[in-house]
Amino acid sequence: MVSTKPYLIRAIHEWCIDQGFTPYLAVLVDEHTRVPPGYVRDGQIVLNVAPEATHQLMMNNEQVTFQARFNGVAHQIVVPIGNIAAIYARENGQGMAFEPQLHRAPEGASTENGESGPPPPDNHPPPRGSHLKVIK
Repeated sequence: MVSTKPYLIRAIHEWCIDQGFTPYLAVLVDEHTRVPPGYVRDGQIVLNVAPEATHQLMMNNEQVTFQARFNGVAHQIVVPIGNIAAIYARENGQGMAFEPQLHRAPEGASTENGESGPPPPDNHPPPRGSHLKVIK
């Protein structure tokens, strides 16, 4: 079954645009994420995904892709859905936070040295407390 996460991300993005707000994505950066490395802080990056800030924005069930300019230089951005920690409106912080689901080898899969066992420990910093509000 497909996760509800990509659908919720698209819905909140649309809500932000309809309300005249600026949608931001909070993303945990790993080797599967393509963003300009100079803008990553503590393994995270916040991306403006408003129509004015992106070109060719595509949000599907696996990833979010678009082109954006950073300091005047165009970059192709690729963010796996599992790496998105939150989507929210810049103006009021309303949105939704998610438990990141970073890419990992399945439990018991072979390790680099051929041994079987649990996946290696998560080397990403723990997510910081959120300023987002729960919307009911």
